[in-house]
Amino acid sequence: MNQATLIGLIAEKTNLSKKSVETMMDALLEIITDAISADQVVNLTGFGRFSSRVRSARLGVDPLHPTQKIQMPAVLVPKFKAGKALKDSLKGTK
Repeated sequence: MNQATLIGLIAEKTNLSKKSVETMMDALLEIITDAISADQVVNLTGFGRFSSRVRSARLGVDPLHPTQKIQMPAVLVPKFKAGKALKDSLKGTK
């Protein structure tokens, strides 16, 4: 499912216009992104927890020259942990 499909389904379920749902979706994603960029945790009870962590610097391989090693800097990466209600809803679906 892509974002446009999700927006359409939310609009149907809430009887809101697609444009207003799209505006809310953009705001939600921006707020979550800004929060985890600022090293805050966004907890949506039952759904999950968005956070960020630092992936430490490491030595990697240059994909263009596999024999050469390159130093990869530390970076901030997103992390998601599914909540209990989400995990429970997926159990037994297959």
